[in-house]
Amino acid sequence: MWFIFALLSAVFAALTTILAKVGIEGVNSNLATAIRTAVVVIMAWGMVFLVHAQNGISEISKKSWLFLILSGLATGGSWLCYYKALQIGKASKVVPIDKLSVIITLILAFAFLHEEFTAKSIIGCILIGAGTLIMVV
Repeated sequence: MWFIFALLSAVFAALTTILAKVGIEGVNSNLATAIRTAVVVIMAWGMVFLVHAQNGISEISKKSWLFLILSGLATGGSWLCYYKALQIGKASKVVPIDKLSVIITLILAFAFLHEEFTAKSIIGCILIGAGTLIMVV
């Protein structure tokens, strides 16, 4: 089931880029990010109430709060930079560079989460890096 959700995530991410590139024309990138974020907030809280998950708020640990807030700050930074790059660059160039996050995530997962770094993941990182270079050069 995780694979289906991951695949849907990729489809929605692709749609996000195309829709944003058209929508951001003539709009300040920070304002566009704020509008997008407001829509995401409404949608996310809508889902919380739809599935009756709002009672779980009181059960969230301080550690989880801290890391969820830090994750939100990282997401905000990512979105602000992404929209600015998308506004001034070509989507076909911005997206491959943005996807270098896969390599960075694997390195961070290895360093901080002590996840396994296999030959397969090293080869994958090299291929993603090479593919990114080929696409943007």
